[in-house]
Amino acid sequence: MSAPRTVVLVVYDGIQLIELAGPMDVIGAANTATGTTAYRLLTASPRGGVVTADGGLPVQVGHSLREIASGGEEIDTLIVIGGTGVFEPAVSAEVVRELPALARHSRRVASVCAGSLLLAAAGLLDGHRATTHWDAARLLAERFPRVLVEPDRIYVRDRDRWTSAGVTAGIDLALALVEDDHGSEVAQLIARWFVVFTRRGGGQAQFSAQLRAQPARTPAIRAVQQWLPDHLTEDLSVAALAGRAGMSERGFARAFRAETGGTPGAFVEGLRVEAARRLLETTDLTVGAIARMVGYKHGETLHRVFSRHLATTPERYRRHFSTGAPT
Repeated sequence: MSAPRTVVLVVYDGIQLIELAGPMDVIGAANTATGTTAYRLLTASPRGGVVTADGGLPVQVGHSLREIASGGEEIDTLIVIGGTGVFEPAVSAEVVRELPALARHSRRVASVCAGSLLLAAAGLLDGHRATTHWDAARLLAERFPRVLVEPDRIYVRDRDRWTSAGVTAGIDLALALVEDDHGSEVAQLIARWFVVFTRRGGGQAQFSAQLRAQPARTPAIRAVQQWLPDHLTEDLSVAALAGRAGMSERGFARAFRAETGGTPGAFVEGLRVEAARRLLETTDLTVGAIARMVGYKHGETLHRVFSRHLATTPERYRRHFSTGAPT
């Protein structure tokens, strides 16, 4: 039996609790999934003791950062958690000061959400592609120009640097780390345990089509937005949607664009692409069959839409992101 991999999670006052708990629970679940002590999880903060999460909950921490850094023990994975403390200079400075020494002992270095700003401040993302929470991406790019920021990604792996988007994207990152160590079957089993609809590949957008669009203020239009994802094979012309909303075609189209920031056609197309992506990731259905399931008569139409939205083909997307048909 091989020795457990040591995972150090870096925390501080103001962490986002789910960004700690999500990766910890996923990585810890690998011990159950493999039937071994695959990982040993340690928490470390600037001074050890107790840190206070962003919501006010006290969190007991096992070690200080300096203790871990000076101990000389090899770290398999160093994960810097995000939170509001990143933006408190006194807090962030204490973390950043210790990160280079910790990274020298680490096989791979990762961050969740705004934790990437701490890695970047320590010089650990220079020359690397990285991502972060969408709301911090511009700040990361402006403050650290040597970091190649990819703002619309769930997570990014560049050599031994792994960074994720915000909040629940830390779960995607942790699943990817486990898959890298123990294979896709273990990662998919854990994803099912956590009732994750599908393990999202790192190249996927941070927002779903519904989240990217603003919810309409008009109740009838908002009801249409909510109805659409489950009815993609129906007639979704502007005339049909306007009739469902009880509005004139012209009035519906004008109000939809004003209230959501896009046209009805663009919203429907985004939903169809998103549904097709899920099917490409999780099933072995042909492209033609998937096209029909999301409301297109021909596979060629799905090809054109994929090329316009994602600059790739459905086949290439499947090769890159497929997790196989669910069992």
